[in-house]
Amino acid sequence: MRVVVIGTGIAGLITAYRASARHEVVLVTKAELGESNTRYAQGGIAAAMFPDDSISSHIADTLRAGAGLSDRHAVEVLCTEGPMRVRELISLGVEFDRIANGELARGHEAAHSHRRVLHAGGDATGLAIEVALLRAVRALAVEMHEHTFVEDLVVEASAGLAPRVVGVTAIGPDGAALTIDADAVIIASGGAGQLFEHTTNPLVTTGDGVAAALRAGAAVSDIEFYQFHPTSLAVPGNPLISEAVRGEGAVLLDENGERFMLAVHPDAELAPRDVVARGIAAAMERQGGRPVMLDATARGRDFLAERFPGITRVVEAAGFDWGAEPIPVTPAAHYWMGGVTTDDAGRTSLAGLYAVGEAACTGVHGANRLASNSLLESLVFAWRAADALDGPERPLRPAAPVELAAPVELVETKPLLPVELVETPFTRESLQALMWNNVGLERSADGLLEAQSLVDAWRADLLSRELSIRGREDTNLLDLAWAIIAAALWREESRGAHDRTDFPEQNEVFAHSATWTYTAPVAAIPEVLMTEAVR
Repeated sequence: MRVVVIGTGIAGLITAYRASARHEVVLVTKAELGESNTRYAQGGIAAAMFPDDSISSHIADTLRAGAGLSDRHAVEVLCTEGPMRVRELISLGVEFDRIANGELARGHEAAHSHRRVLHAGGDATGLAIEVALLRAVRALAVEMHEHTFVEDLVVEASAGLAPRVVGVTAIGPDGAALTIDADAVIIASGGAGQLFEHTTNPLVTTGDGVAAALRAGAAVSDIEFYQFHPTSLAVPGNPLISEAVRGEGAVLLDENGERFMLAVHPDAELAPRDVVARGIAAAMERQGGRPVMLDATARGRDFLAERFPGITRVVEAAGFDWGAEPIPVTPAAHYWMGGVTTDDAGRTSLAGLYAVGEAACTGVHGANRLASNSLLESLVFAWRAADALDGPERPLRPAAPVELAAPVELVETKPLLPVELVETPFTRESLQALMWNNVGLERSADGLLEAQSLVDAWRADLLSRELSIRGREDTNLLDLAWAIIAAALWREESRGAHDRTDFPEQNEVFAHSATWTYTAPVAAIPEVLMTEAVR
């Protein structure tokens, strides 16, 4: 079997490594090998691997963080198989940090009931994993295409047969178009952090794989849920300040030096991420939008430099001495809980198409990801997807549409906008600002409808252009922005990472995960509708 894997973070590399023993693997990435969100992951990877911890506790913590929307079976798979897969990483050469007696070191992060987060290089866990996996994959007979942009999926539809993905169209490093044939395509291209003005994600995260799957007719789920990390350094580029820093005792202060999270949640700085992020946003609003401060000075310079060497370098480069003074922080877009709908082996609703990692929605994270579960999810489900290639093909069948709400018909409900707003020219920066302001930490029908109108206009404008690769990335971002806005309008409640100021409470009518597909080609925007179904 010829398998095309799109993306070279932990999910793509594990898939390629595991599948290459039995299949012909083609690995495709639009940048250089290893440029992915994995590379920048600081905190670590969560797994119940210690005598004072348990798999059942990890399951309970994950379900609690997911705010009622996590798929219990997927969570049980994650937490049960996680320790075994982490040991596989160690066998591949990932050198997790250890304490003096040789035992694995472990950190504590928000909403975990035990210290179970393994880390490497202090705060360079993702880099350590990336380096080890790249070394392992390069030693195998894997065909690699760097600087190759995957444009779309090739779907074959024969009379009487269900559509099937049989390859990808792409643009090579020389700018030439090419088609790569495949018996199976596995999307491992990560999230879409570049949708937002403030993001901890690298520039490559433009949602290309999810957008291509959506255009091809694949189902997507939970796309309204985008997690905003509470603490990025409040300087250009928004470098991440790991949650592990708060796990080691750092506290959040307003400009008066007061710990404001104590009044927000019993767990204060270690509350679930959505709670902390909104607590920070509220504190910033009270003080005119100025950043809050993260105070780690109680741990001292020596501890911070040893435990968080990478963050220390970043903080010092920005002109701060965080061992002696608090540093300014602000929330930033970090992780997408939604993605291409999959089962517990990465199968999607399209035959021949699989998805793993942040590009997939396994149901594990629900409405809010538990800290340091993302690397684990990639590891566990990428392994399972590679193994599923050997079994019978069983495309996922999303449930039939439910009658909880009518399909979102945005064309009929869009308000008229001022001419000057409609005529705002498209730039990626203008889209990012729009998404941050209208589809970010807080949302409302008015803001979402305004954003939808602008995205409609911008999408129509881009369709008329001759597109460069950056232009194709912009098209993907606009397609995903439209879909996220539609899902956010439909979910008339506040739950996890989705906060509607006009519907501030949870509503049990929406206590389920929603699955969406386009009912018309994306090119038909703004006429395109989406349909909703229970996972």
